[in-house]
Amino acid sequence: MRIGVPRESKDREFRVGMVPDGVRALVKAGHEVWVEAGAGVGSGFPDDTYQQVGARLASAEQTWSEPDLVVKVKEPNADEVQFLRAGQILFTYLHLAAAPELTAALQAADVYAIAYETVRNRDGSFPILAPMSEVAGRLAAQVGANLLQKENGGKGLLLGGVPGVARGRVTILGAGTVGINALRVAHALGAEVDVLDTNLPRLSYVYDLFRGELNTLYSNPANIERSVVTSDLVIGAVYVQGRRPPTLVSRELVARMEAGSVVVDVAVDQGGCIETIHPTTHSDPTYIVEDVVHYGVANMPGAVPRTSTFALTNTTLPYVQQIAEQGIVAAVQADPALGEGANVWRGEVVCEGAAEGAGIPARSLADLL
Repeated sequence: MRIGVPRESKDREFRVGMVPDGVRALVKAGHEVWVEAGAGVGSGFPDDTYQQVGARLASAEQTWSEPDLVVKVKEPNADEVQFLRAGQILFTYLHLAAAPELTAALQAADVYAIAYETVRNRDGSFPILAPMSEVAGRLAAQVGANLLQKENGGKGLLLGGVPGVARGRVTILGAGTVGINALRVAHALGAEVDVLDTNLPRLSYVYDLFRGELNTLYSNPANIERSVVTSDLVIGAVYVQGRRPPTLVSRELVARMEAGSVVVDVAVDQGGCIETIHPTTHSDPTYIVEDVVHYGVANMPGAVPRTSTFALTNTTLPYVQQIAEQGIVAAVQADPALGEGANVWRGEVVCEGAAEGAGIPARSLADLL
């Protein structure tokens, strides 16, 4: 199979869809890999490292239009969608629930669009989403602590406090992969942390993991209100497979937070779980609403591309090999987890969350197969 690895186009997105070692494995298996010139430079992989393992360097248009399978990191922009041809396979993060225009464009392109974030194992885990959630969760607490500094717009608070001065308070909405990784950093910084979730066994696990050195709260409106309005930093860490997350924090609650507090919503790429959040970029990451600093960068792991690219390729490469060896139809039939990743299938939307976001009915993938 011909496989394309384009250069990422999102603002200050330095990750790349495949590391040279991944390309080596694909070429050794008999596949042809096209890498756009400069695609790996931001992650520390110059063009010659790809050429040395057998990749063919190509232009942006060639990398998109010539291969049978396009492997990247973030969703394509409008210009890139124009390069796609009918029957191609696009394998990347898509987050279509919050992007109905992209859903329509992929339908019109008549491609197979497989989203990393909805690939789900039988145990309910998300194998390709997990590594970037780990990175984003840790960055969320790190970024939030930095934004609380006065020169960055915050109230001038040190999360861990010092002897004789109270620690800062952090609320984490969601105890999944993002939430537990945000907790690791916030706890290590010495903050007082509330973690909220509706999954009581998960809360028990988190409580035991951190030896009770935090507050675990059942996620309901009363607990969310009490925790958010007294917090210095609120981190949104909610994920519902393929769907927009529920709005857990209203503008009214944000307005009741102390001036100079900080909101970081990792769920922003799916629409966000905080009413006042909207997507921002690494070049212009923050804005103020109700005197509260908001951080809504939708590609947070792009800030640490070296770490993120290795972590991502570790999980995507087996699926890429599977698709390349079997073809997308056979691969999906053989692996239900990969089938869960199907969002758009030759003009039909097969992910319920994406269909809801676009205001159209979803088709059954099983029926189409």
